[in-house]
Amino acid sequence: MFGRVGPPYHFEFTLAHEHQADRAPSQDDLVVFYLPDEAVRRTAIARMRAAGFEPVPSFNPYWDRQGVTFEDPDGYRAVLQNAGWPA
Repeated sequence: MFGRVGPPYHFEFTLAHEHQADRAPSQDDLVVFYLPDEAVRRTAIARMRAAGFEPVPSFNPYWDRQGVTFEDPDGYRAVLQNAGWPA
């Protein structure tokens, strides 16, 4: 689980050893991490590759313009987007 102190949200990963996860509903179901600092994004991409993940083409080409998409074995996708998000 991770998040910031204050905001009413967090991001949580769960695991159930007795339950097999289904594949993602579609290739366009994403979690997007907005990383405006390109050096930070490059480091994140390197960490994903070091963990055994390789980039995949995005279902929506929009995410390939400034982002890199990774897919886990269950088909769930994450984008490391080189852009900011309004505060």
